[in-house]
Amino acid sequence: MNKKVDTFVAPPCLEDIDMLFEDDSLLLISKPGNLLSLSGKNPLNKDSVHHRLVKDFPTATLAHRLDFGTSGIMVIALNKQVNGHLTKQFQQRTVVKTYKAVLQGHLKEDHGVINFPIAKDNSIFPRLKICLTSGKTAHTHYHVQERLDSPPRSVVCFKPKTGRTHQLRIHSQAIGHPILGCDLYGDAHSQALANRLMLHAESLDFIHPVLDTDIHAVSPCPF
Repeated sequence: MNKKVDTFVAPPCLEDIDMLFEDDSLLLISKPGNLLSLSGKNPLNKDSVHHRLVKDFPTATLAHRLDFGTSGIMVIALNKQVNGHLTKQFQQRTVVKTYKAVLQGHLKEDHGVINFPIAKDNSIFPRLKICLTSGKTAHTHYHVQERLDSPPRSVVCFKPKTGRTHQLRIHSQAIGHPILGCDLYGDAHSQALANRLMLHAESLDFIHPVLDTDIHAVSPCPF
């Protein structure tokens, strides 16, 4: 089988990273949309959250990532011990994450849970797929905040219980309501309705690795 090659070249991101909080252990930042979390293997994709931050914070490491097109809150560790503690919280699913998204069409139910396992799709890189036999468990809670008309759209709050790659994007597609502006899982109509991926990480709730206090971090949604 031929190895899939990522030929994606990110367009320049002219927006700055917003610094929301800083102490000796961690940073809380708001990532702009259309910025990689980590630099890619392609040398043309050098610009990223990590690449920018290590210029001022040489020990900075990422305990989690956001998709290229997704904007919003991220927590950055400033040493290995803090990174390990944060990574463990993400792995144990004790970090509470909320996202805001705008979906195509009107969802019938006001709230619900999407349970579709996600697997690699070897036919189209870097897309993933729903697969009931080989997919990894993925759970997404959603709540409709508002229904808009002309054209029909739904403003939704997502609370993913798992952290699979592309989870919110592929789960939205799976229920027939792709996220507007999604180039991988949307159709031509949903892609034409927005000039960016309409997905924003609004908040993170976790335990501070050193202070052992509850942290509620918020990044206001830009759309």
